[in-house]
Amino acid sequence: MSMLKRRMILSLGAVAVVGAGMLAWRADIEPAVAATNYQQLQKFAQVMELVRRSYVEEVSDEKLIDGALNGMLTSLDPHSNYMTKEVFGEMQVETKGEFGGLGIEISSAEGGVRVVAPIEDTPAWKVGIKAGDLIIKIDDALARNMEIGEAVKRMRGKPGTKVVLTIFREGEKGPLTFTIERDVIQVKSVKSDLLAPGMLYLRVTQFQEHTGEMLKEQIAALKAKSKEPIRGAVLDLRNNPGGLLNQAVEVSDIFLDSGGIVSTKSRAGSDLSYSAEKGDLLDGVPMVVLINGGSASAAEIVGGALQDNHRAVLMGSRSFGKGSVQSVFPLADGTAMKLTTALYYTPSGRSIQATGIKPEIEVEQTKVGSESEEKGNDGFGISERDLKGHLQNGNGEAAGESKGSEKSADTLSPEMKKRLAGDNVLQRAADLLKGLQALSARS
Repeated sequence: MSMLKRRMILSLGAVAVVGAGMLAWRADIEPAVAATNYQQLQKFAQVMELVRRSYVEEVSDEKLIDGALNGMLTSLDPHSNYMTKEVFGEMQVETKGEFGGLGIEISSAEGGVRVVAPIEDTPAWKVGIKAGDLIIKIDDALARNMEIGEAVKRMRGKPGTKVVLTIFREGEKGPLTFTIERDVIQVKSVKSDLLAPGMLYLRVTQFQEHTGEMLKEQIAALKAKSKEPIRGAVLDLRNNPGGLLNQAVEVSDIFLDSGGIVSTKSRAGSDLSYSAEKGDLLDGVPMVVLINGGSASAAEIVGGALQDNHRAVLMGSRSFGKGSVQSVFPLADGTAMKLTTALYYTPSGRSIQATGIKPEIEVEQTKVGSESEEKGNDGFGISERDLKGHLQNGNGEAAGESKGSEKSADTLSPEMKKRLAGDNVLQRAADLLKGLQALSARS
């Protein structure tokens, strides 16, 4: 028997096993469909043999099969893909909150690789990478049509080494270049502080294995730290690229006493629905949730759940719009495939796939803290108390104070003062909460 014929039989035999499994799975399959499937499998074996025999370089069967699997999955949508042992291992490490690289969540895009969001306090975030940036080159390699796995592999590496990203950014005249030093990425998924007396600031950067548990602990710590009863909270989900579905459900449940959280619908019929259990840790105090174009997936689940249950006011800009669910299927050889298996829906039945969540109050992020803004009054920085010979307050109060005012700036941490000084959206959220508190006190 010729070598070519033997190879053809081996190739076809490997594919035929897959075909037999498919036929066993669908015992009621129509004969015409079965014949068509068999013809396609024959074509696959033929192409594989032609590549093996005629390609300019020798290629292993493993590389050909891996490439075929990846091509099959990535052709479906931007979030389905085949994972080698190395990539699968990195994904498992990433959900635990520590991994090596730059600190960005990416997705497939036409012309390059799209940044879903930079993760806070990582090298990419520190140099100024933004949600929506299109990576067109990684070092000297063009990112056009680059597989996600390859892009991730090129950007990750030994801590201390550098990688150069060339990106297109909307509004810029030409490409931007960033040289980023790789580091061990230790993502602290929950951060918290007091935004003002009796007002919590809760930031979730990513949904990892213990995010819900960490959030509960930090809420309890802030309650103990606050000298006043908790009267409001800001939940910051900006530039949160998502993560684990179960953690999004747990975080939503922290603030809800009842009602739906999220449901999923799949073609296979394995639909799921999650509802809140009794016990709002903040006892219904006013909440503002901050979102933007970097808020995706699990972050959108939380935002949609709190919005539809009228538990919080959403502020910021429209979210990313990733309304699909990916399931990871480990394979026997240590590889895995990530497959889009369902769409998720908010409690009111909205699918946000490709549309995102629109906040009730739209506020675009702007650069704040300029000299004129700090002075106030359109940059003049002059008020009645600055005038020579001004009359004293009729109630005997010191200039610049009002009776019952809270010297909140004196109670804030240096980190919160710095964050507020450069974040106009957070400033607006704090103002809104104070307004809601004032109205509540009058009623």
